[in-house]
Amino acid sequence: MNMGQTPPDYHELLSAFQFTDSAFPSGGFAFSQGLEAASEHEEQLGPFELEAMMRSQIQHRWACSDRVALIRAHRLQGELQQIIELDHEVEASTLIEALRIGSRRNGSAMLIAHERMGMERAKLYRQQVRQQTAPGHLAVMQGLIWQQLGLSQESAIAMSGYQAVMSLSTAAVRLGLIGALEVQAVIRDVLQLVGDLSSAPVSHDDPLSSFVPLSEIAVSWKDTGGQRLFSN
Repeated sequence: MNMGQTPPDYHELLSAFQFTDSAFPSGGFAFSQGLEAASEHEEQLGPFELEAMMRSQIQHRWACSDRVALIRAHRLQGELQQIIELDHEVEASTLIEALRIGSRRNGSAMLIAHERMGMERAKLYRQQVRQQTAPGHLAVMQGLIWQQLGLSQESAIAMSGYQAVMSLSTAAVRLGLIGALEVQAVIRDVLQLVGDLSSAPVSHDDPLSSFVPLSEIAVSWKDTGGQRLFSN
C-alpha cells in the first residue's frame, strides 16, 4: 500500500458479501422481471436474448428507478416519515401490479430477516407495513437497512446492482435457458454496465422512471405454462 493511501474497509466489504449472498434471505434474488414469459412467447414478443434483456433491465429500470430509490432512502438516514413518503412514491411509479406485489413481497422478506437478527429499524418499519401505512418496497428497504448497517452509499449501490443481475441470471439457469458456466460471461459483461451506471448523479428529489415495455408485457402475461417459477 502506498503511503497516504486509504486502507480498504474489510469489515464493510465482508458485510456486503454476507448481505448479497444468495444464501441470505434478503428477497433480492426473487425477481425474474417476466423472464419466463419473455422466453416462452417469442412469436409475440420477439426473439429472446438473455444478455439483451438483462442490459435493458439494468439501464432502463435499475439505474433510473431502483438505484435512485435506494440512494434517496440511504440518504434519509432512517427518517421514518420521509422514507414512508418515498416508499409510496415507488408504489405510485410502478404501474404493473405484478411488479408492485413482487417488490413489496421481497421488501417484506428483507425486513423480516433483519428483524429476526435484532435490527430495531427493521422491526419498526415492518410495523408500518403490517399497519398498511407503508408498502415496503425492496429498493427503499435496501437503502433503509444497509445504511443502518453502516454500509456506504457506494457499497449499497453495488450490492443492489449485483442482486439485480444475479436474480435474472439465476432464473435463466434454473429455467434451462443458459448453462451455469456460460452465464458467467454474461454476468461479467452486465456487471460492467452496472459499474458504468452506478456513479450517475442523483439529487434528493430525482424522480423515479423506467421504460422496459416488453418486460412489463411479459410480467403481465397470464399464460406462462400454468405455474411461475419465480416472483415477478
